Amino acid sequence: MHTIWWKLRLAAAGLATAAAGAGLYAASPTFWTVSSQADFLKGDVEDLSIDSDGRVFLGPSASLLAETAAPFLWTVLSAPDGSLFAGSGNEGRVLKVAPDGALTTFFDAPELEVHALAPAPDDGLYVGTSPDGKIYLVSSDGASRVFFDPEDKYIWALAVDSSGNLFAATGDKGAIYKITRDGKGSRFYRTNATNVVSLAFTKDGHLIAGTESPGRVFRIDPDGKAFVLLDSPFREIHRVRVAEDGTVYAVAVSGTPQAGPAEKPAEPAGPDTGRAPVPTVSTEITAIAVMDTPISPAAVSATTPSARRPGRGAIYRIRPDGLWDTLWDTGEDSPYDLLIEPSGSLLVGTGTEGKIFRVSGDPARATLLARASARQVTAFLRQSSGRIVGATSNPGKVFALSAGPAARGSYDSDVRDAGTVASWGVIRWRASVRTDQVQILTRSGNTATPDDTWSPWSKPYSNADGEQIASPNARYLQWRALLTADRGTSPVLTSVTAAYLPRNLRPEIGSITVHPPGTVFQRPFSTGEMEIAGFEDNTSDGRQPAPTASPTGGPGQIAPLPTLGRRIYQKGLQTLVWKAEDGNSDRLQYDVFYRREGETVWKPLKRGLWDPIFVWDTTSVPDGTYLAKIAASDAPSNSPGTALIGELESTTFDVDNTPPRIEVQPAARAGARRMIAFRVRDDQSAVQRVEYSLDASRWRVVYPKDGIPDSRLEEFEVALEESEAGRSVIIRATDAMNNVATAVAEVK
Repeated sequence: MHTIWWKLRLAAAGLATAAAGAGLYAASPTFWTVSSQADFLKGDVEDLSIDSDGRVFLGPSASLLAETAAPFLWTVLSAPDGSLFAGSGNEGRVLKVAPDGALTTFFDAPELEVHALAPAPDDGLYVGTSPDGKIYLVSSDGASRVFFDPEDKYIWALAVDSSGNLFAATGDKGAIYKITRDGKGSRFYRTNATNVVSLAFTKDGHLIAGTESPGRVFRIDPDGKAFVLLDSPFREIHRVRVAEDGTVYAVAVSGTPQAGPAEKPAEPAGPDTGRAPVPTVSTEITAIAVMDTPISPAAVSATTPSARRPGRGAIYRIRPDGLWDTLWDTGEDSPYDLLIEPSGSLLVGTGTEGKIFRVSGDPARATLLARASARQVTAFLRQSSGRIVGATSNPGKVFALSAGPAARGSYDSDVRDAGTVASWGVIRWRASVRTDQVQILTRSGNTATPDDTWSPWSKPYSNADGEQIASPNARYLQWRALLTADRGTSPVLTSVTAAYLPRNLRPEIGSITVHPPGTVFQRPFSTGEMEIAGFEDNTSDGRQPAPTASPTGGPGQIAPLPTLGRRIYQKGLQTLVWKAEDGNSDRLQYDVFYRREGETVWKPLKRGLWDPIFVWDTTSVPDGTYLAKIAASDAPSNSPGTALIGELESTTFDVDNTPPRIEVQPAARAGARRMIAFRVRDDQSAVQRVEYSLDASRWRVVYPKDGIPDSRLEEFEVALEESEAGRSVIIRATDAMNNVATAVAEVK
């Protein structure tokens, strides 16, 4: 550890020396540490698993069995000879993958989508299509016929009971059909939902059905009597699975605004077939935002579903006695299917990054088991041999999970944005085995997405305790971890830390607010006496405040204004408030300067302010028009050789602490009246208000001769009746800066 810190100090010292040639850098290094599951899930894995404790280790590989031309594979079914059937869209085909990997088209339907498959007698196949939903019976030699043609538009799922009857989940009227072996069907049950999208049978012959709009789970007995097991807050129960002990697991997918916008995946362009496109419903694969939040299992709760705020999706567990709980909230990943393992754990296939999670324990904890090279993992199947097979969409692929961990795996971190060009320090990592089984490499560039302008991957680093990053200085950094098994020993990576020193950015003053003269603010949480914020001596000792009290925001963020109390008026004071930002989140200190309009030299007014507010006692300077300048320095967070200063000038403002002058002329007679003429003159601001009073009685407003009090010199006349002669006329004049002058005119 001492070696690491010593290298960092040497790096910082070297940067200060080379500032003229390589730019200026902030004094404090930043440490980018990836150590939790949430951190690791931001990156890309291949043949690696990530458990809830943030450990990365070799996991099963998702080997490719077949890559199809179809964008979507909705369902997968195993044949007795080990072949696989996959229902596709948007071409409405059933694709067959032979045990040797040969891919052929087993059945081509007139409709666009094949969402459902089920085994038929004599090794045949039931095929459910959409739209204009039909069920086809396809024999083992590929011969086909329409087996059942309901009025409904979609065939979403098929299931066969122990007597060989076929049940079909349909939409958009939410009906379930029962079809006998001879193809005669009738409506078995109609839900109040828009679509029935998933079916499964329990050992005692009850049918479990999941619906869309709303997302509910039904249990229907052989006589067609239904009971709602679960009324979820999610839009759709995309899949239901029944365990050996009768426990029902339901895959719920959100279509609510809380889950964010969803959009249908782009479909490949092709010739116009004259067939109507499939309307978008919740069972279509959706493209959803990439996960950037930790996976956290939901606590077992007895609260009502309406009390929960749904995310992308959830896995529900419904016990045989009807009690249910939320086994796992999938967070930002959207679940599509699950598989129950012999141990009781669950494999959950998700989108939009093709992640496969293993959910186990009580409370449940999720491990990223593997990742398919596609956007969505849409279907799972366990073959009689025990092999786990899956289907994907975007693109449509069929894959198999290996029984044991891979011999080698890789992890690419997310891209770290330093905010500006940075100098890289050391990189270190922690692993459970010797160094050569875990290799760390880095690359850097100046584009947010790595491309051919980035540097090549560095050579593997050899010192897990810390080694200087060899990638060139840039704004973005990415690292790669390579894990390799050796003689039965599997490595485990628990954390990676990279240090960097961002280039120091110049502080910026975003704006300066010049409040009206005399406007000040009481300091909040004062000691009891009235204290004016920003006035008199700066009492701060310059120590770094708590984060909540820091006047500067994060990188690129404007510092918030100081908390101000009640607005009050104090003659002769001028309040200046400004907004400042620093791209490095450095602590800022401020100097205030002033100059009179027409002058060129700035004079210091106050130095070393910590808060972006200053109150100036303008009685210390002559009247005139002035400008203020705020200089923000990041010196408190940087060495003297690397500190930078940002400046901004205010708009002009007037300083006027001198009252206007009143020039009274001798009274003149005008018929039966006495006329008093006078002038009001101000050297700096406009004459704003003039009043007069007879012998200190009530004040009366008088307007200038031109009718508008808007200039520095105004002429007035006051007419008095004969009966008012001999009384004293008191004149009061106020300028725009609230300076007041009085004069007395005697009327004889």
